[in-house]
Amino acid sequence: MENNTIPAANPQPQEQDIDLLELVQKVWAERKLVIKACVGAAVIGVVVAFSIPKEYSTQITLAPETTGKTPGGNMGALAAMAGINLGSSSGQDALSPDLYPDIVSSTPFLTGLFDVNVTTQDGRVKTSLYEYMKERQRKPWWGSVLSAPFKALGWGMSLFRETEEDAPAGSKVDPFKLTPKQAGIVKGLSSRIMVSVDKKTGVTTLSVQMQDPVISAALTDTVMHRLQNYITDYRTNKARHDLAFTEKLYKEAKENYYTAQQRYARHVDGNLDVILQSYRSEQERLQNEMTLAYGVYNQLAQQLQMAKAKVQEITPVYTVVQPATVPLKPIKPNKIMILFGFVFLATVGSIGWILFVKDLLKNWKR
Repeated sequence: MENNTIPAANPQPQEQDIDLLELVQKVWAERKLVIKACVGAAVIGVVVAFSIPKEYSTQITLAPETTGKTPGGNMGALAAMAGINLGSSSGQDALSPDLYPDIVSSTPFLTGLFDVNVTTQDGRVKTSLYEYMKERQRKPWWGSVLSAPFKALGWGMSLFRETEEDAPAGSKVDPFKLTPKQAGIVKGLSSRIMVSVDKKTGVTTLSVQMQDPVISAALTDTVMHRLQNYITDYRTNKARHDLAFTEKLYKEAKENYYTAQQRYARHVDGNLDVILQSYRSEQERLQNEMTLAYGVYNQLAQQLQMAKAKVQEITPVYTVVQPATVPLKPIKPNKIMILFGFVFLATVGSIGWILFVKDLLKNWKR
């Protein structure tokens, strides 16, 4: 029994080694085909890599304003370690850092960038961001080839319908009603401007990717300041309204006090030698009005100073950890990876053709 069962386990590894050896020999016999496919793929990869426009990315890091107390005490500290922000949902400030990406990608924010003046690195192009995105964006040559039939079809259909004209130059952009070109540029900017927030530390990272390094750095700095102004205006909105209302009351109280003071002075100067009780009563009444007006004026002056201090207190302070700098190297395209990718695909495809497809075609012909 034992002598009959032991030899039966050995034939399978021998057959597998023979099959693997046969596959290697079959590929080696067709090695010229593999080499030709790799060389052709390398040439195509080089053409594709140098046809893709360069993209430059600029990154800025902002640190949040720190306070002395953590919301929620010990529970707030534990929640912060777990990546949960208890202070963003329980407080007067409903604009948490988690909403920063939504703010930057919103249509009103992006359309507000259309009028930003940009200049290329060589200084030859000085125009608005809208015109730069509309007229100066480079595309691979195959994009024009693939889009040519659709452009021809669109041109033919435009002959039978009214075309929507773009907004005239210098006109104000209406975020409520965008033209097709404006909507396309908004979509393009949204894909190029990225904001991420670390929930544990609250550090905000802003990056802008453009085809020109100087425009990338300048636009990143502009977006940072626009975002800071947006957050500052939101957080100080109520305090600024209170300050404006207090200033209005202060001016009115000041005028009333000066008017009452002048009436009292004229009455005293005009009745120095009069000893009648009626004049004394009038003088006392005017003096009381002046004193009351001064009290209101003094109180509002104090409230005005407190309102100014309140606006200054709630104005957020931003610490720029990493400022915007002009990038020296493009992040796209990665020519080495594109070349290796094409060569790898050509190698796998040619080997698959030799081992499987070629035999299937022969059997199918038979």
